[in-house]
Amino acid sequence: MNIFFAPRVGQLAEEVDALFIFILLVGLFFFLITQGALIWFAVRYRKRKGEKEPDTPYITGNRLLETVWVVVPSFLILAIFIYGYLVFRDIRTPPPGTAEINVTARQWLYLFKYPDGRTAVNEVRVPQGKPVRFIMTSADVIHGFYLPEFRLKQDILPGSYTSLWLQPEKEGKYDIYCTQYCGTGHSTMRAVMIVMPEEEYREWLAGKEEEEKGEPLWEKGKELAEKSGCLACHSIDGSPKIGPTWKGLFGRTVTFTDGTTTTADEQYIKNYIEEPNVKVIKGFQPVMPSYKGMLKDDDITAIIVYIKTLK
Repeated sequence: MNIFFAPRVGQLAEEVDALFIFILLVGLFFFLITQGALIWFAVRYRKRKGEKEPDTPYITGNRLLETVWVVVPSFLILAIFIYGYLVFRDIRTPPPGTAEINVTARQWLYLFKYPDGRTAVNEVRVPQGKPVRFIMTSADVIHGFYLPEFRLKQDILPGSYTSLWLQPEKEGKYDIYCTQYCGTGHSTMRAVMIVMPEEEYREWLAGKEEEEKGEPLWEKGKELAEKSGCLACHSIDGSPKIGPTWKGLFGRTVTFTDGTTTTADEQYIKNYIEEPNVKVIKGFQPVMPSYKGMLKDDDITAIIVYIKTLK
């Protein structure tokens, strides 16, 4: 497959390529059968010179053939769906303990934010052989986040969080491309992901260049929560208050007053901060004020990182 595609890196890329080859071979098999039959019939039953044209026979149909060409494709479509779903599930489900890096895309660059507060523009470093999840949002328009060698691509949306995860198995540098037209500088919007041996990554993260480090995101989130009055209504130790406790909130299934449920992920927490009374958690009153316009997207990201620490 490297003749046609970038060299694959990681288990997910192997799964995507295997699915692609499976669909390609199934399609090629039936293409050859149908086109071969078409050519054979065209040649076999062509009108020959001097041959009297026969009467067209009346054909009522063949139930066996009709059943076969309905049932067999149906099972093939079902098999492709199940195979595709299993690959999709693996792509969307990072393993426990996956490290997280926040990404903000804007015209025409990527800003990467590490948990320790370090930031980098158009360059991100990750450890070899370890899973990493990118949590992404846009500061302006829709952008893309595409890594050809990993067979992974995710749109980055303004006002929303999207994510993808990967586990790079090979050391090296890999390009990241924007795949959504985002203005005049679209073609120049690229970043590079540097995969480092785990020990080297730890040394780099420990900070040979301490001046690059900023305040850890979770500490910034804690300060913002205190300054904004969040902790007056939300406890961090599990005790009841006016609003639901933040302890163990992230990743938990929450039930709303209308009986519907959702998982408290990044997008839910952002929506709850900006429009808290659209969907109210069961057992609580719609009394929380909206912080839309009061907290920037970077502030909300920091608060989310802080909530994740309250397990």
